[in-house]
Amino acid sequence: MTTANEIVQLARGKDRPTALEFFAEVFDGFQEFHGDRLFSDDEAIVGGLALLDHKPVTVIGIQKGRDLKENLQRNFGAPHPEGYRKALRLMKQAEKFRRPVITFINTAGAFCGIGAEERGEGEAIARNLMEMSNLTVPIIAIIIGEGGSGGALALAVGDEVWMLEHSIYAILSPEGFASILWKDGSRAAEAAELMKITAHELYDLGIVDKVIAETSRGHQMERSRLMRDLRVALTKKLAELSQLPTADLLEKRYQRFRQY
Repeated sequence: MTTANEIVQLARGKDRPTALEFFAEVFDGFQEFHGDRLFSDDEAIVGGLALLDHKPVTVIGIQKGRDLKENLQRNFGAPHPEGYRKALRLMKQAEKFRRPVITFINTAGAFCGIGAEERGEGEAIARNLMEMSNLTVPIIAIIIGEGGSGGALALAVGDEVWMLEHSIYAILSPEGFASILWKDGSRAAEAAELMKITAHELYDLGIVDKVIAETSRGHQMERSRLMRDLRVALTKKLAELSQLPTADLLEKRYQRFRQY
């Protein structure tokens, strides 16, 4: 059985599919949009239009790099406030044109540098939480690697929250947990076993609604099968959510998060 600490390492692995790869392999005709119309284009967050089962959807993801050069370009998947504002711009556009929203989350957390704070990182995250709570189109959020702190939650206020089998979702990293609790960050592996941050643990707690399998009979699943299974699951769930009256959709979303 895979331990929580091993899953942490898998979630952080440089070979995990990125948001852009999900866009390309799960959807058709992805067209990227850029910029928040206020400051700049944050390349840690990517998004735009795509087709799922021949129907338009808005897809948004937090993008990590494959190597040092790309990670520097993507800020190691740590979004600035303009990234969250770009995401919100795309979500409000989706609402205007009645398109469902699907988010792909992989971040250790939002960027905490001085510039990000000066430009309102906390406000940008808080506004996304508020706006997503009341967005009148279906939202599905998927944790594809790390789901860290408010930086992840800012894209995860969904009607359904799913996790890949080898992903994690937590208020802080195991290293941060160990540093706070024991004043010893080297005990991160021990912390991971206590924190209940893996997909199956969070599913059992009712925090997430679905675990997307990455293994079959103990072996790593072929990537093409993973993408195909995810496409089928998204198509089915969005068809269900799209049938709900707007008032019911919003009430169910509200009650989903109130139950915690």
